[in-house]
Amino acid sequence: MRGITGNVEDMTTELSFEETARSLTTDRGVLRYHEAGDGPPLLLLHGSGPGVTGWRNYRGVLADLAEHFRCLVLEFPGFGVSDPCEGHPMAMARFAVTDFLDGLGLDRVAIVGNSMGGIVGTQFAIAEPDRVDRLVTIGGAGRSVFAPSPGEGIRLLMEFTDDPTRDKLVRWLRSMVYDPAVVTEELIEERWALATEPKTLEIARRMYSTAAFAATGRAAAASTETPYWAQLHKIKAPTLLTWGRDDRVSPVDMAMLPMRELRNGELHVFPNCGHWTMIEARDAWLSTVLAFLTRDDA
Repeated sequence: MRGITGNVEDMTTELSFEETARSLTTDRGVLRYHEAGDGPPLLLLHGSGPGVTGWRNYRGVLADLAEHFRCLVLEFPGFGVSDPCEGHPMAMARFAVTDFLDGLGLDRVAIVGNSMGGIVGTQFAIAEPDRVDRLVTIGGAGRSVFAPSPGEGIRLLMEFTDDPTRDKLVRWLRSMVYDPAVVTEELIEERWALATEPKTLEIARRMYSTAAFAATGRAAAASTETPYWAQLHKIKAPTLLTWGRDDRVSPVDMAMLPMRELRNGELHVFPNCGHWTMIEARDAWLSTVLAFLTRDDA
């Protein structure tokens, strides 16, 4: 396995936070990100939830992906790493992708998006289809067909956001995985520190408090705009949906609609795996995603 130093040239045995950390100043504030590897650009977009960062989502697979791609792990505004944002974090994330790619002078990229990051990547591929070479989502992108909505993990996230306690954080973290052993004390402490930072928590409440979630639902019901999941046919890029069979945040039946509507879509479901497919089914996920991203006919 290869690693990348701060100048993205010298190879070491491991990747570190400090060596890969970068920043980009935009008109909307400073975006922070991690960069590793050479080759075609691959943009990695993280999910949402208490204490989440792009680094924490992808650090376990970054070195492997960097053997094939110039990996760019963007930290969305409002999650405690890039500058705070005004407005709804999902909308700001969508703006951040355009600002980021324009700032780096990248016209076209492949995208991997986890959960919220998958939705943001999908929205970008709909709005700017000629800028996306390939798209990989990890749960989240789609619409529940049979399963209750919101799912168990989202309900637990709302409970934590309304009244953050360590116990509620642990309950939410355990809803993210199939194997409870994945939720270690180290992971809990790491997430707790960032999730309870006042500004980060304030921004999270714009998205996941009970009041905010209800307001979003009312706005969606009254809106005349076409939701993103009804525009999937606009995506030109070959698309791979990856899903944990036992996902309690975004149940796997959400993939049914995208698989009908995508022009060129594929679905891979991993057994004994929850929402964090790239963590819980790491080796199988890497094998599947690298095969998709690097094959000639994709």
